Amino acid sequence: MPRGRFWVKRLDEIPLVPTDDPDDFDWYPIQHHLWINAFGVNVYGGDAGTAFVHEHSETDEANEPTGAQEELYVVLKGAVRFTLAGSEVEAAAISFVAIPDPTLTRTSVAVEDGTLMLAVGAPVSSGFETTFRPENFEQVPRAN
Repeated sequence: MPRGRFWVKRLDEIPLVPTDDPDDFDWYPIQHHLWINAFGVNVYGGDAGTAFVHEHSETDEANEPTGAQEELYVVLKGAVRFTLAGSEVEAAAISFVAIPDPTLTRTSVAVEDGTLMLAVGAPVSSGFETTFRPENFEQVPRAN
């Protein structure tokens, strides 16, 4: 496929990454298929019990950040159980799970059959700069 200026695709038009493991998640390589280079973005799909994110942090053996990657997960359909720094939380469809701390250990598992989860990530040092002005957010509280 030649690189274009834009695409509009449905999820069922994105080819799956092949796997021989029947217990592995369905991996829709959004980043690769749509030529996205500024950040990682993929969709994972699976039934209850399917591991989407295996336990990891964005640090090395000395617990030093290895690129300081921030991650955002969006449950599109179904539900996902996240374990974040040892605490479990269940996120239902249309929930956002933000992990700005690269040292935080995380894992996730589908709770319902047919679950879909969007994963987005990039290093803090990627150079992203918001185009919004600070005054746009004066009345918008931050998560705490």
